[in-house]
Amino acid sequence: MIDFSTPLETSRLTRFLILLASLGTLTACSQTGQNVRPMALAGNAFAPPAFSAFCERDAHLCDSVSGRKIVELTAFRQQELSAVNAEVNRRILQREDRETSGREDVWRLATKEGDCEDIAIAKKAALLQSGWPASALLLTVARQPHSDEGHTVLTVRTDGGDFILDNQTSRVKPWSSTPYRYFARQSQDRNGRWDRIAGKD
Repeated sequence: MIDFSTPLETSRLTRFLILLASLGTLTACSQTGQNVRPMALAGNAFAPPAFSAFCERDAHLCDSVSGRKIVELTAFRQQELSAVNAEVNRRILQREDRETSGREDVWRLATKEGDCEDIAIAKKAALLQSGWPASALLLTVARQPHSDEGHTVLTVRTDGGDFILDNQTSRVKPWSSTPYRYFARQSQDRNGRWDRIAGKD
């Protein structure tokens, strides 16, 4: 099992991806070769309440300004996104905070179990270990379709558009092809700040 927690496991993931790419067994991101419209921003937003406490504990996972803001979406990187998304979804048991910590809202790096934001953080950690820049990996909050229930995903910014890594599906999708109503994401300009996301239309 790949746990992405050490450089050795990250190296194994890289070799694994190269093998799968050579065999043609990994599916690339949706709409490969087509430009996906990036998210439009609409000013500042409030950070989720539990975000600040999480950043005090794990500042490196809160980084949203280091490195390139837009990643070139090569075929290998598409496959890497798909592999990380599917593997973390498979490895982490989804459980709510009140079950795992006895509290209503705690952001943390999931290792064996966690809720949507914990799983999104685990994906960011895995991609950081693989050399992806922090500035292109943005924790993002949204609302579920037809309800006000919150949901957290990881937005990956690329030259082919903004893609979503989601614990609800193993498919990596363009943000505009997901069912969510997006509210805010981490700012690429300043750590700790969040930007409001305009509608999909």
